[in-house]
Parts: sequence; structure tokens; C-alpha cells
Amino acid sequence: MSPLNSAGYGRCWRRAVSDPVYFARAFLDFHPHPGQAKWLKTSTGSENALVTGNRWGKSEIQAVKLIHRAFFQIRETAYDKPGVYRCANVSITQDQAGIIFAKISGFIGRFSILHPFVKEIRQTPFPHIVFKNGSEIWARSTHNRGEYLLGHDFDYINFDEAAYDPAGEWVVDSVIKLRLADRNGVLDFSSTPNGLNWFFKRSEIIKREKRGIVRHGSTFENPYLSKKYLADLKKGLSESRIAQHLYGRFTSFEGRLFPEHVITNCLIDKDKCYVDKAGFFIHGWDLARKMTHTVGITIDAANKPYKVIEILRTQREWPVIINAIKQRHKRYGGITIIDSTGLGDVVLSELDDIGAVGFNFGGGNRDLLLANFERAVFSDEIRWPHEELPDNGSVWSLTDEIRAMDKSYINVGDGVCALALALWQVRERSAVAPFLRASIGRF
Repeated sequence: MSPLNSAGYGRCWRRAVSDPVYFARAFLDFHPHPGQAKWLKTSTGSENALVTGNRWGKSEIQAVKLIHRAFFQIRETAYDKPGVYRCANVSITQDQAGIIFAKISGFIGRFSILHPFVKEIRQTPFPHIVFKNGSEIWARSTHNRGEYLLGHDFDYINFDEAAYDPAGEWVVDSVIKLRLADRNGVLDFSSTPNGLNWFFKRSEIIKREKRGIVRHGSTFENPYLSKKYLADLKKGLSESRIAQHLYGRFTSFEGRLFPEHVITNCLIDKDKCYVDKAGFFIHGWDLARKMTHTVGITIDAANKPYKVIEILRTQREWPVIINAIKQRHKRYGGITIIDSTGLGDVVLSELDDIGAVGFNFGGGNRDLLLANFERAVFSDEIRWPHEELPDNGSVWSLTDEIRAMDKSYINVGDGVCALALALWQVRERSAVAPFLRASIGRF
């Protein structure tokens, strides 16, 4: 029987304030497994990281924590403002932020004990719950570097699947931490690892500076999952995927072409990618194939390191694409190089008036093109801004495409090919071009 049905009703409330595990069991009929219970009890620092395998149960336990904090307005008394308390679950997309929010709504909907305390649950203009004590729980996206969090203040934020936000470090330090400043608020990260990226570094800082705890959790801790199924699944995964997706451990990607520090070194602030009138511009265009995108990237190749100054990624009909290529060339001058494989030959003939150059990806040329791109990145010859573009409800970035490249050149996106074309033309203009052989290892 739930303690709430017993004679000690008042004692239940008092105990629940300081015991979130008890709150989960008595108020939500949710029984945390030992790893979840330990997290609830110990994640009390100013920053905490919950780093787990998939299906460990981090969404459920963070839903519990958000409800508990909003219900009892957990914070330092020095910053207490009666009737004002705001917490949020944020993530790289609104859909992802909504996963934990949906679990919160489910808990509230299932248990009538909570109904009298809830004023309203709304989905517009964004998902949020308002409690009668003045607390609010929001679900918001960190898209466009935290744009939707600006102008608001919070007592508690959970950054869900933080490791998968390529701009996460900037969002945390330039937006989220400042949103928590006037309440001395708490920040949690909950995520499956994603290589040794910024989230790994953040977790190390949390431990080193004793800001809070970093809790690793294995999928095998979840008692509701089939151990046999997980064991069979484990047999088909690489060591890196097992470590990250089943055991919640940080590890580098197997087969990944560029280490994270190399990519980070190539990033440049958008405001530094200004157009220099004395520049020499090269425009690389990778043309769409069926469901892929046409991507056009312009670089200033006047001096090293070369800079990406404009990116277009689109899925439009050929006359629109041809016009976009001509307009880009007219705006900057320089040299235009396009992928002339297959239908690209027809497009190339339409670009005679701007003297466009063609590059055929066949006959081993693709590997040579990408080998030159690899050499340029490792040789510190190129810089690009981390710019996110809309992509069917999500976002796309050149940084993510480059980060996803593998050593065998199998996983190569349209943006990478466009930039590689521009860099190939730089090489062709060079009086001393390095000898290249494809797939010979790292430079």
C-alpha cells in the first residue's frame, strides 16, 4: 500500500521534500533501480552529469527529478522567491526536449494525488506545465545556439542528450549558465556518450573541480530489460559502441577520420568569415543525386588558412541551382568548380559563360579528392564557422558532416564534397602540389 493511504499523511509530505527517491515511490508509484536511486540522492552539486548507456532509464529519472524540484521548489533559501520557480528540460531539438516532458505529463496524468497542484499543461507556444505554487516546467530546444532560452531565468535545467549538440559547449557557457546565475541554479547533463567531444571534457571538469557528480550507468542495470537480448545485441557491436551505448563510457569512435581536437582547431567565429575585397574566391558545388542536397561552398583562398565564407544547401530544380551558381560567381568572381559526374556534365555546359571547371568523381578521382581534403584539414589549411542550417525539422552543419567522416571515405556528405572540390582547385592552382595517394592512412 502506498504510504499516502496510511495515517502518516503529513509525515509523507515532509519526508518527500528531502528524499526524492521516497517521493518517486510514494507520489509517482515509480520505483527507481539502484543506479537511478543513487543518482537522485547524490546529484546535488551545481553541475552534474548522468552518462549512461541507452535504455538505462535516464529520461524517467530526470522526469522524476524535474517534478520533485518543481513540486517543492528545491533551491538555496537565500535565493528563495515565493511564487517564482522555473525549471526546464532542454535539448538540441524540440522533439528531443519533449521526450522527458511527455514522461512528466504522463506521471501527472496517471496519479490523482498530483492533480490538485497543477494549474495547467500547455503545448503552445511551447510545452510547459504551470503548478499552483508558481512553479513551471518547460521543454525547450537549444537550436540556434540557445536562442529560445535567451531572456529567461531558471532555477534548474536538465540538458538532455547534451553530447549530441555540436554547439553544446557554447550554449552552456554563453547561455544556460547565465540563465541560472541570478538564482544560483543547478545544471544537470543527461546523455549517452558521443566520442571524446566537448561533453567528455565537461564531465572531466565537473569531477576535477568538484562541481558535482558524474554518474556512469550501464544498460544492464535496468531490471526491466531482457539480459539475454542485451547479451545477444552486444555480440554484434564494436568495442566502441558497446562502451558508449551499453555501458555509458566515453571512448573515441573507431574508424573516425578526424580527432575532435583537429576539428575544434578548424572552427572559426562567424564574424571572422567576412568577405575581404582583396580575397580570391573559389566556389565548390556538389550537385544533388536523387534524395541528396546540392551544396555550394565558397572559400577565400588568398591566404592560409583558407576560410569558408558562404554555404548554401538546398534541394531545388536544376534551373534554380544553375542560377544560384551563376549568382554566387557574379557576387564574388574567382573560380567555380562543380561535380561534373553524370548529369553534372549537362549543368557544366550551362555554365560556360562563367568558365566553370568540372571534376568527375569516377576512376578513383573521388578518393584523390578526399585525400587532398584530409591533408588540408590535418595541415591546418582550412577554417569554417559552425553554422547550423534547417533540415526538415532538424539542423544540418558542415562540422557534423566532417566529424562523421570515416577513414575509409564511406561516410562522406554533400558538404564535405563541396568543400573538397574548392580545396582541390586550390591545389590545382598551386605551383607545388603534394603527391597524393588515396587510402594510405593519415597525413
